Amino acid sequence: MNLLATLSGASQAPIALAADAETAAAGLQINFFWVIVASLNFLIFAVLLYLLFGRSVSQMLQERRRRIAQGLEDAEQARQDRERAEADRLATLKEARSEAREILDRSQRLAQETRDADIAATKAELERLREQAASEIEAEKQRALAELRTEVADLALAAASKVLGEEITGERQRRLVEDFLHETASPGSSS
Repeated sequence: MNLLATLSGASQAPIALAADAETAAAGLQINFFWVIVASLNFLIFAVLLYLLFGRSVSQMLQERRRRIAQGLEDAEQARQDRERAEADRLATLKEARSEAREILDRSQRLAQETRDADIAATKAELERLREQAASEIEAEKQRALAELRTEVADLALAAASKVLGEEITGERQRRLVEDFLHETASPGSSS
C-alpha cells in the first residue's frame, strides 16, 4: 500500500505542478482562439440586435433628430417673429409719436387761428362800437345843435319882440330866423 500511496503521491505531484504552472501561465498569456470566438459572438449578437431593434432604434433616432431640427427651426422662427414684432412695435410707437406731434401742432395752429379770429372779431366789434358811438355822438351833437338853434331862435324872437315891442309869431318868421342862424353857423357861407 505504501507503494501505491507513494505512486499516487508521486503521480499527483507532477499534476499539481502542471496545474500550478498552467494557472501562472494562463494569467499572462492571450489565447487568440478565444478572442476570435468572443469577437464573433459579439458580432453575431450585434447583427442580431441590429436586425431585431436596429430599424426601430434608427427610426426613433431619426424622429428625434427631426424633432430637434424642427425645434431649432421653430426657435429661429420665434426669434425672427420676436424681432419683427419688436420692429413693428417700434415703428408703431414712432408713428404714434409722429401723429401725436402732428395733432399737437394742428391743435396749436387751430388755437392760434381761433385766438386770431377772436382778436379780429373783438377788434371788429370794437370798431363797430366806436363807429356806433361816433354816430350816436354825431346824432346827439346834431340834436343838441338843433335844440340850441331852436332856443337861440326863440331867444332871438323874444329879443326882437322886446325890441320891436310886438310879438313875432308865425311860422314864416320862425323859418327866417332859423335860416339866418343856419347861414351864420355854416363856415364858408359868409363870403
